[in-house]
This record gives sequence, C-alpha cells and structure tokens, in this order.
Amino acid sequence: MGLLDNKVALITGAARGIGKAIALKYASEGANVAFTDLVIDEIAEQTVSEIKALGVDAKAYASNAANFEEAHTVVEEVIKDFGKIDILVNNAGITRDTLMLRMTEAQWDAVLTVNLKSAFNFMHAIAPVMMKQRSGSIISMSSVVGIGGNAGQANYAASKAGLIGLTKSMAKEIGPRGVRVNAIAPGFIITEMTAKLSEEVRAEWAKSIPLRRGGTPEDVANVATFLASDLSSYVTGQVIHVCGGMS
Repeated sequence: MGLLDNKVALITGAARGIGKAIALKYASEGANVAFTDLVIDEIAEQTVSEIKALGVDAKAYASNAANFEEAHTVVEEVIKDFGKIDILVNNAGITRDTLMLRMTEAQWDAVLTVNLKSAFNFMHAIAPVMMKQRSGSIISMSSVVGIGGNAGQANYAASKAGLIGLTKSMAKEIGPRGVRVNAIAPGFIITEMTAKLSEEVRAEWAKSIPLRRGGTPEDVANVATFLASDLSSYVTGQVIHVCGGMS
C-alpha cells in the first residue's frame, strides 16, 4: 500500500529537476501522474517512461503554465484522461537574476508571470473540481528567498513571496470544502542549475546551512508527498521550509 494509491497528481514543469523528483516519488507511492512542460521533448518522454516503470499511469502535456487558457485546457484534458485530479503541484518556475537597478521590465514580467501567474492559472482551473470532490491538496513551490529576500533576485523573491500570500488566501477560501493548500520553501537544493556553480561557491553556501549540506530534489519530494497524502489531513495554509535550517 502506497501513501497515494489511486490518486491522480498534476505537476507543472516536471520533466526535470525538483518537479521530476516529486513525480517519481508520487508514482512510487501509487499515484498516477500527469505533468506539463513547455514542449514534450525526449527528456519529457523519458520522464514519462520512468514514471510508468513504477507501475502507474503517466502522461505529459505540452503547455505554457503562464497562459490562462492553456492551463484550463490542460486541467480539462487531464480529467478526461485520468477521470479526476486529487493533487496539484505548482512547480513551474524560472529565474532572471540581476540587481534591481539593472533589471529590465521584461525580466521582471517574465519571472512574475511564470512563477506566480501560472499558479493562479492552475488554481483557478482546478479549485472548482476539487471543491466539487470535497477533497484535494494543492502544493506550491515557494522559496526561502520569498521569505528572507536576496540581493539580485528581487523579481524571484517577489514571485515566491506572492505564492505564499496566494497559498494562505486560497487555504481560507476553499478549506471549508475540504481542499488543503500549502507551500514548500526550499533552500539551497542541488539541481542542474546549482550544480553549475563552482565548488568554492557551493562550499560557502554549505557554511551558512546548519546541516552543512545542500538539499536534494528528493528531500523536497518527501515533504511534497507528506502534503499530498492523508498524513497531512489537518495541515493547510502552511509554508514548510526544506532548507537544512538556513532560514
């Protein structure tokens, strides 16, 4: 018996990185997994194959999560293909880091649109479905930067802080219908992006973390599994830090 047996999860931006780790963890716990990516390429198809190898169903959908109409269309297609949606993970995100005085309007708009508006789009599409079911779990990927800020990441920090406000508001709006809404705030997680940093930079990061190491995508996926499962049936409106104590 898995923690998510017979559940259907929809994860945005899950072809790689933290999203993929969550997809694989959910599948290992018995959930069928639908996920989105901008384009369904060989990487996305490989992820589908890895999920299916765990004995569940999986399908990838080409979608720009930041597009309101496309988000609604994906939700309709997933329900048609899988019959329901029990779990939504808002994982799609980008960075366009630079100091505020050098930041262009385009860099600001891109990050706020992909990181924050995409979550609104999918919540808007899926909330009526979950409210009718009187059950469901919505999880958004925030960041410790959304709580403490970070020089050179004003756009990213604003988008991740916005996700926290959206999470807490939605938890109050749809909680009476049995739908839970939470956020995860990862710290320094070792992904393809952070792996490109020099050994010296990563060592400096580790010094600021009480556990003295970066986290793994699986560390985040474990918390996402808790929030998706009935183990967290009385947890909503919360932000859980997965940061090794750095925040």
